[in-house]
Amino acid sequence: VQLQASGGGLVQPGGSLRLSCAASGNIFSINTMGWYRQAPGKQRELVADIGYGGSTNYADSVKGRFTISRDNAKNTVYLQMDSLKPEDTAVYYCNADVLNDYYDSMVYWGKGTQVTVSS
Repeated sequence: VQLQASGGGLVQPGGSLRLSCAASGNIFSINTMGWYRQAPGKQRELVADIGYGGSTNYADSVKGRFTISRDNAKNTVYLQMDSLKPEDTAVYYCNADVLNDYYDSMVYWGKGTQVTVSS
C-alpha cells in the first residue's frame, strides 16, 4: 500500500491550501484516514482525522480553519486549510488504517508534503 500526498507549498498568512492524499495497492477498505504535521524541533502531532462514515476529529489549533474530508471510492483524503497562520508551517503527513484483501489491518504513512506560511 502506498500513500501519495500532494498540494503543499508556500502561501501568505490568511491564505488557503488544499492537501490531497491517495492510497493505492492491496486495499479492501480503509478505516480512519488522517493528517499529521511536524514542525522543526517539534513532535509530530495530529491535525485531523476522519472515519469511514465521515466522523471527524480536529486539533484545537485548527478547529474552524481546517476541514478534512474523504472520497471512499477513490481511497483519498483531503485537507482544506483556510486562514493559514505562520505557526501552521510544517511537513504534513497523511496516514490510513488499511484493511487488505487478507483482512490484515495496518497503518500506512505518506512521505509528507511541506506547507510554509510566510509573507
